[in-house]
Amino acid sequence: MSKPWLKSYPEGVPEEISIDEYASVADIFDQSVYKFENLPAYSNFGKTISYKEVKQFTSQLGAYLNNELGLEKGAKVAVMMPNLLQNPIAIFSILRAGLVVVNTNPLYTSRELKHQMNDSGAEVIIIVENFCHVLEEIIDETSIKHVIVTRMGDMLSFPKSAIINFVVKYVKKMVPAYRLPNAVPFKKALKLGSQHRFETVPTNHDDIAFLQYTGGTTGISKGAILTNRNMVANMQQASTWISSIMVEGKETIITALPLYHIFSLTANCLTFMKYGALVYLITNPRDMKNFVKELKAVKFTAITGVNTLFNGLLNTPGFKDINFSNLKLTLGGGMAVQRAVAEHWKNVTGVPLFEAYGLTETSPAACINPLNLKDYNGKIGLPISSTDCSIQDDDWNHLPIGEIGELCIRGPQVMKGYWQRPKDTSDVLSNEGWLHTGDIGFMDKDGFVQIVDRKKDMILVSGFNVYPNEVEEIIAHHPDVVEVGVIGVPDEKSGEAVVAVVVSSNPSLTEEALIDYCRENLTGYKRPRHVFFTDELPKTNVGKILRRELRAKYVR
Repeated sequence: MSKPWLKSYPEGVPEEISIDEYASVADIFDQSVYKFENLPAYSNFGKTISYKEVKQFTSQLGAYLNNELGLEKGAKVAVMMPNLLQNPIAIFSILRAGLVVVNTNPLYTSRELKHQMNDSGAEVIIIVENFCHVLEEIIDETSIKHVIVTRMGDMLSFPKSAIINFVVKYVKKMVPAYRLPNAVPFKKALKLGSQHRFETVPTNHDDIAFLQYTGGTTGISKGAILTNRNMVANMQQASTWISSIMVEGKETIITALPLYHIFSLTANCLTFMKYGALVYLITNPRDMKNFVKELKAVKFTAITGVNTLFNGLLNTPGFKDINFSNLKLTLGGGMAVQRAVAEHWKNVTGVPLFEAYGLTETSPAACINPLNLKDYNGKIGLPISSTDCSIQDDDWNHLPIGEIGELCIRGPQVMKGYWQRPKDTSDVLSNEGWLHTGDIGFMDKDGFVQIVDRKKDMILVSGFNVYPNEVEEIIAHHPDVVEVGVIGVPDEKSGEAVVAVVVSSNPSLTEEALIDYCRENLTGYKRPRHVFFTDELPKTNVGKILRRELRAKYVR
């Protein structure tokens, strides 16, 4: 397929990237820690560790996994924790030991955790004690043989480590009682591992690096098989795209999205490692007041997040008082960035909010906006290096420029398939290597891709397609609207009707006023039939609005 977008490539971004430069993610890690060993690598709760220290800790834990537990190459190890210093240490220990990382959402219920452990076949889990009670419920029904338990403050310096661990457990009572008699403390695992000599176990492009589970917001969670080839390719693609503004050893990236999420994992933890950057970990970004307090104390140069995160910061007192003079990159992904939020962000920070696009199945980056853009453009950007984009119809035929259809991606970052799910794999991966994303959009003459909405979220009103993102975009511009979610509900006359669920900053805002506002901006069939007001919208742990929960509540 031709690539009309190549003429629009940002200066210095090549058409193709080199994957053979690195054999694996662990190879990139080893080269980075050698090059940047004395630079700060990760910071959390006021404690910063250097690249040299990260290598030391990962060698210890890697040796424990290989020598004490006897894990062989390719064994699966689950990591279940929020953003703590222990998280990247666990991830890189597993990869260096020749094992497979199974990133696990710490907010999983016992049912969800049981599914993922059994589906992946994980033999070991590294878990924060706050969630051990969930593991206790189902561990005997899984393949888990070994448990490594850490506490929130374990990697901090004394006495802060002891204080935080005490407060978390006994003051805030965030650690429900549990019983896992054979569990090994994280710090003991490091100590036992230090008694062995460790060298990174060689892995290659074909070896699995991550079993990265999909969010499960539209069905059962599936494990995307991400090989070293996939991850190395995406790190090369992303780092090449941002190379024009990045300076080795001089970057600090705010990491509020959890590292178990593919966006934060690749964009922050992995890609910025190549630049010797400091990855500043935010453990609880939902505590916006303290989040803003931390931002005031850090000279950060980059931040990534989802639309709801940026919107939350903008609506938090004190955010406007932060010194943004060092900020040069704000990257939004994971869900659609709304124009109202992007424009507000630039007005406050002076820096554009660039939209990017990706999926778990593409490791994740597929499209990114050029960094020389001055303003938000409503598009997800251009296909990145070594990546083809195609708009296809329901029969998987390519559609012309400008026509709306399903966005499909082809490139070295596309997953190998879904773990142990050949039917699900064949449903989304064509023989020609095209991944069918489930997102509806179109490509303009310059190669920019615009997403209209998720295929499954589209609302059909009297035969006309209504895309919730478009309606949400309009309503979000209303000065009294903080957040909005739009869904379709059954309707006898039109098949479906549009409903908006709104969080408002003005108690006197009425349904009629909002519908009148929409009348000025939307054609008749796109306007909400009803507007409901609520204090909070249901979201995933990374901030995506859960339309299925809205449907469950408001569809009668």
